[in-house]
Amino acid sequence: MQAILNVALPIFGIILTGYLAGRWRILGGESTAALNAFVSYFALPVLFFGTLARTPVAAVLDPALILGFGLAVVATFVLGMASTWLMAQVADARGGLAAMSLQGIAASWGNVGYMGVPLCLAAFGEASLPPAMLTVIVTAVVSMVFGVMLIELEVAAGHGPVRTFFRAAFNVARNPLPLSIALGMVVSAIGIALPTPVEKWLDLLGAAAAPCALFAIGLFLSDKSIRSGLAEAGLATLIKLVLQPLLAWLVLPFFVDPASVAGRTALVMAALPTAANAFVLARQFDISVEQNTASVLLSTGFSVVTVSALLVVLRVS
Repeated sequence: MQAILNVALPIFGIILTGYLAGRWRILGGESTAALNAFVSYFALPVLFFGTLARTPVAAVLDPALILGFGLAVVATFVLGMASTWLMAQVADARGGLAAMSLQGIAASWGNVGYMGVPLCLAAFGEASLPPAMLTVIVTAVVSMVFGVMLIELEVAAGHGPVRTFFRAAFNVARNPLPLSIALGMVVSAIGIALPTPVEKWLDLLGAAAAPCALFAIGLFLSDKSIRSGLAEAGLATLIKLVLQPLLAWLVLPFFVDPASVAGRTALVMAALPTAANAFVLARQFDISVEQNTASVLLSTGFSVVTVSALLVVLRVS
């Protein structure tokens, strides 16, 4: 119960505050885009860079954690794709590679940046940031590189798989979050000492990342509604909130100590709801938009219960 009161309640309380601010139109119609841009291009990248630039690379790069968490993400991505294919067979319809890939993304891409980092900070402290950032990288590579590549193979048929792969990889490379992680690790590896004014600037701006990211989730959800696609969205939610953390629970002990900060951080990251990126990609390609919107809404709503329950099981106080 302490975990719910001390960790989960404040986290979801900020999301609710953002949701109500959006529903009541307190911040205006452009507030969601503006706050998302601030979080994506400034607050979170600065937090990631500042943390990793001052952390030894050896303490961050954990191949065992990457492999263990990656297996859970890949498995749920495949399960998500399979669920769309099976539903198409039952309905005697054609699922399509792009629709299957978007379902895979919805079933495997957790809200590791906006929700996961603030949640792990609140639950486990700053020691959880390096492993949390590793899960951001793994999720981005699996869901964004390969997920987008599979979508492009159908949407941009004829461009060739190699060109499509590099196009998807380039989209990840220019994303501020993976880019800031890579730059922070480079600065750490080289051994560049950050001047005190720069450190203070990083700390001040990075401190805004957690509350603003959570508030931005609420704003994003406030203008979305569920109209259709509930069957597949329900499957994606089940895979994301139940199967992915269950797989992580079973797989991670073979790679990392489940009682360690890294092990517990990875487990929490596996239990997060579908990231808004699933909706963004669906809208970008104009495929399964309603279904992916529903996946984000349903999984975020049910995660109030599932994530809170996990924190209790992990005895977070």
